[in-house]
Amino acid sequence: MNPSAQGWIKKLQQEVAKNNSFLNYNEGEFYSALRTSGFIYGSNLSVAAKALKKNDLTEEELCKTNLCLTFLYMHTNSNSKLSFVDSVISFYTGINELKISFFQELIGGNKSNEQLEKIIHKRIQIDDNIITKSFNYFIINALLFVDVLAYLEFLKNESISDDYIKNLEAAIESISLNVLKSKTNKNQYDESLIKLFESSLRHQSNAQISYKDAISILKTPQEKQYILDLACMATWSDRTIDKDEQQFLIKLGNDLHVNPSKVDQSIKSVNQFYTINKDNIALLSSKNIVKSFYDNSSKMVTKLISRNSKRLYQELKDSKELMVLISQSTIRDLNKEEQKKVQEQLLDIFKSIPSLAIFLLPGGALLLPLVVKFIPKLLPSAFDDNRIEE
Repeated sequence: MNPSAQGWIKKLQQEVAKNNSFLNYNEGEFYSALRTSGFIYGSNLSVAAKALKKNDLTEEELCKTNLCLTFLYMHTNSNSKLSFVDSVISFYTGINELKISFFQELIGGNKSNEQLEKIIHKRIQIDDNIITKSFNYFIINALLFVDVLAYLEFLKNESISDDYIKNLEAAIESISLNVLKSKTNKNQYDESLIKLFESSLRHQSNAQISYKDAISILKTPQEKQYILDLACMATWSDRTIDKDEQQFLIKLGNDLHVNPSKVDQSIKSVNQFYTINKDNIALLSSKNIVKSFYDNSSKMVTKLISRNSKRLYQELKDSKELMVLISQSTIRDLNKEEQKKVQEQLLDIFKSIPSLAIFLLPGGALLLPLVVKFIPKLLPSAFDDNRIEE
């Protein structure tokens, strides 16, 4: 099976038919298999549950395979009347109808394996020329399980609500912030990431939702286990989980009404995964995971803006209020209400430029402050009173 060639989903289903024991796993067993493979952490190093032979699959191909296997597992263990392929395409069509236009050019026409292959490729890789492995796996693919949780809701209700995805993202952002703030010693990159989170929240009118509200949003065992693993991954960014961070994780488990043994298992799992695979994960070749994220994000945003400068400049010209606010951001800090306006108007613009659709994905809001930082560089010098030509 070659996930980079047409026809791979049909081939995958044929291979699974020969070894489908993982489809009989209970939810806990299958989730553990996803975690061991690295899917939950965004660093896919093996095929979940050894459902297929790894052979010489790349990390991108492993990620495609694991996402498809996860959808297949969820579908097989549901009561959906739709076929597997039809249900996943209908799910992403539902997301599209929620004005998340990333898949717009792929939705439509007859549902087919080939159409689903294109959607999964676009969802995971986006553009291998502009997104580095570090950014791709730490931000985009580490949040792919949000798609899985939303797909579960779709299978239960045959539809997906706007509130479900927005609330889940808001809960992830709020709890992630609390995790980062629990660190005893924060370096400049930890502080930078905290600021990125705080200035990127767009689910509430003026501020992030509270930790208590975030906890109340998480209802299912899958949601609780996932946020717990994300929290463990965030604390491990400095390659150690100190006592204060452990106390926070224990408190998080208690607040989520999760068995303490699951908290211990999450901590052990993240330690084991990153320790064993430290030589095979691009992020860990850096001295600091957060530094790697921040640096690679900056490079990626620069390339995106550069490649779309003409179209972006025209869209900005048509939005006078946004132009004024971005101009002001070059000489002062915007208040919460102004930040909210900038974020909303930028996201509206990104919907009209397909290659900028990355900012509409889960986690994409984290990049908006970087966008504001780099946009003035493509505008006329008169736009920025403090601009110095180099």
